Amino acid sequence: MSMKLSDYAKELGLTYKAVWKMYKRGDFPGAYQLPSGTIIVPEGPTPSLPDKVAIYARVSSSENKDNLDRQAKRLQDYAVARGYRIAKTVKEVGSGVNDNRRQLGELLRDKSYNRLIVEHKDRLTRFGFNYLEILFEEQGRTIEVVNESENGKEDLMEDFVSIITSFVARLYGLRRSKRRTEKLIKELKTDKRE
Repeated sequence: MSMKLSDYAKELGLTYKAVWKMYKRGDFPGAYQLPSGTIIVPEGPTPSLPDKVAIYARVSSSENKDNLDRQAKRLQDYAVARGYRIAKTVKEVGSGVNDNRRQLGELLRDKSYNRLIVEHKDRLTRFGFNYLEILFEEQGRTIEVVNESENGKEDLMEDFVSIITSFVARLYGLRRSKRRTEKLIKELKTDKRE
């Protein structure tokens, strides 16, 4: 039994363009093209499927929302050009320093893809990228960075401000905590004497 290439693409969950590239590479032995242009693929063993990928795009502030959409589109175009199957696209607004990004956390827990694509390392995280790579390796997955060059100064400055804000908050929080502890100890000593 044979089927049209477009139906075969749907069955595999791939775009027609990706399956067409597989056809052009010769991944479908016995496939042929009708005079009408329709490509017929004989049923048989399924060729090894391309990687199933997740795309992660991030910007630091909501002011850059247009850039977020463009970044995601560039990554989707890249994935299609490479013949990857896109499982999901995640777009998030938040600092690369923030280690509590909800959507990234959900994406890291999701096992439905075997390759994560990001535009720059710092789009995924400002610190600890190598730890994430090790984690993915252990799970048999990979992180693919499209552009290895460093990103712009503006995002870096926003992340720097986030770091300073975080440390200042922790410092003042520690001072308050220390004062509360000292007050509690003083009250306990007072209660003991009475």
